[in-house]
Amino acid sequence: MLKRLSIKDFAVVSATELEFGPGLTVVSGETGAGKSLIVDALGFLSGLRADSGMVRHGAQRAELDAEFTLDDSPAALGWLREQEFDDGAACQLRRTLRADGGSRAWINGRPATLSQLGALAALLVEIHGQHEHQALLSRGSQLALLDAYGRHEAELAAVAQAARAWSALLREHERLNAAGDVSDRIDFLGHQLGELEREALEPDSIAELVVAHRRQAHGAELVEACDAALERLGGDSDALPAAVQQLRALLGRMRAHEARLGDVDALLEGAAIQLDEAAVLLDRIRADLDIDPARMQAHDARLSRLHELSRKHRVPVEDLASHRDALAAELEMLATSARRLEGLGAEITGAAAAWRTAAAKLGKARARAATALGKATTALVGELGMGGGRFEIALEPIAADAPDAQGAERAEFLVTANAGQPPRPLRKVASGGELSRISLAIEVAALGLDAVQTMVFDEVDSGIGGNVAGIVGRKLRDLGSRRQVLCVTHLPQVAAQGHAHYRVSKAERAGMTQSAVRLLDDAGRQEELARMLGGIEVSSEARAAARRLLSEAEGSPVA
Repeated sequence: MLKRLSIKDFAVVSATELEFGPGLTVVSGETGAGKSLIVDALGFLSGLRADSGMVRHGAQRAELDAEFTLDDSPAALGWLREQEFDDGAACQLRRTLRADGGSRAWINGRPATLSQLGALAALLVEIHGQHEHQALLSRGSQLALLDAYGRHEAELAAVAQAARAWSALLREHERLNAAGDVSDRIDFLGHQLGELEREALEPDSIAELVVAHRRQAHGAELVEACDAALERLGGDSDALPAAVQQLRALLGRMRAHEARLGDVDALLEGAAIQLDEAAVLLDRIRADLDIDPARMQAHDARLSRLHELSRKHRVPVEDLASHRDALAAELEMLATSARRLEGLGAEITGAAAAWRTAAAKLGKARARAATALGKATTALVGELGMGGGRFEIALEPIAADAPDAQGAERAEFLVTANAGQPPRPLRKVASGGELSRISLAIEVAALGLDAVQTMVFDEVDSGIGGNVAGIVGRKLRDLGSRRQVLCVTHLPQVAAQGHAHYRVSKAERAGMTQSAVRLLDDAGRQEELARMLGGIEVSSEARAAARRLLSEAEGSPVA
C-alpha cells in the first residue's frame, strides 16, 4: 500500500508531501491546477521515460519519492529479496529527473535501473489513465485483458512453448530443404571416400613406406657398405679391434712411468667394447638386408597410388588422411541431414498437434472467461445508466496452419447500448460518453483480480455525470474496501465517496504559477464539493447539496 509520496520541483509543484491510508482517496482541483501531477509522479516512479519538461522552471532537477508498506504485498517483498534490494519491511522508490534530460533511480537507497524500478512498481501500483479506454479499442489489448481476467498465464505459457517448438522445427525443415537434392553429392563423396579408404593414409604408415622404399632402392649399396665395415671390424690383424688391443698393450708397458695412461687405457677398453657391439648390430642389419625386386615393385606401386591421390584431391600426401576424414564427416552430415529431413515431417506433425491441443485448452478457458466477463460487464453497464445495454466477447478463430504464441483465436469486444439492437464492435461505438461508461464497466469488472494493492484512476469518469457519476463513485468506494484506491476526479458525486480528499490549487508567486496540495477536513470537503457543484460562486444550495452527497456516502465505511 502507498504510504507516502513526496514531490519536489515537479512541473508546477515546488514541494509537497502526501500521506495515504486505506480505502478510496480522491484528488480534485480546478482546471489547470495540476491534479493529475500526482498520477504523473507515480508514473515516473513506475519507470516511465524521463521527460525534462516535467522539471519545474528554474530548477535543476525534480525529485520524486514514494514509500510503500509490504504487509499485503508478498510478491513485491519476494522480488526485493531476489534482487537484493530488501531492507526489512521497507520499500522506498526514489527518482530524480534532471533538466538536461537525464535521470537516476533508487530502490531502498540503492541505485536501480528503470527496468528494475518498473518491475517492482508493477507489483505495487496499477495506474489507469484518463485515456486508458482508448487502449480497449485495440484487439490486442482486448485479448490481453480477457487473458488477465481469466488468469490464463499457465495456458498461455504452454501455447507459447508449443509454438516455439513448432516454429523451430519448421525453420530447420526450411533450412535443410533449401540445400536441395544432395543425393548426387552423397554419391560423389562416397566414391571419393572409397578410393581413399582403400589405402593406408595415416602419417606413420606413409613414413614406414618411405623408409622401406628407400632401403630397397639402396639395397646393393647398403650390402656393400655393411660387408666392408664388417671386414674392418673382423678379428684379423688389420681389423680395428686388433689395433685397439695393440695400442693398449703398448701403453700398458709405460703405465708405471705415467699414471695418467691408465685413463687412456680405460677409454680404449670402452672403445673396444663399443666396436664389438657395433659389429654385432651391423651383422644383424646386414642379415636383414634383403634385396627383393617384387617388394621394391610393390613399394613403387603404392607410392605411385599415393601421389596420384594427392594430385587428384589436390592435397599433399601427408594430408590425405585428414582430407579423408573431412570427406567422411561431410558425407555423414549430408546423410544425417537427409535422414533428418525424412523424419522431420512426423516431428512437425506432432509439434503442430501439440500446439493445437494447448491452443484448444486455452480457447476453452477463454470461452469461459468471455462468458463470465460478459455477464459481469453487462450488469455493470446497466448500473451505469445504460439499461438494456449488453456486452459480449466474440472469439474469432484464426488459421491453425502456422504456430501462433497467442493461441488460435482473437477477441473482439461487442456492445450494444440499447435493448433489441445487435451488438457491435466496441471500436465502432460512436458516443464518447457511452465508450467511457462501457470501458469503466469493463475495467471495474476486471479489477481487483491480482495481488496489486494500490490502484490509481486518473479521471476515468470523464464523459459521465448525474446519477451515473454517483454509481461510479460507489463502485470505486466499494473497490476501496478491497484495495487502496486513488482517484483523480472532477465529479463531486465521485469525490464525495472518498474516505480521504486532497485538493490541488494553484496560485501565482513571484511571477510563477505554483500548485499546492492540501488534505481537506470535513468543512473543507464540504466547501470543495460545493465548488465542484456550483462553480466559482458557491451558493447555499450548492453547500446543501454537498452535505447531502457526503451524508449519502457515510454508509460505506472502509472494510
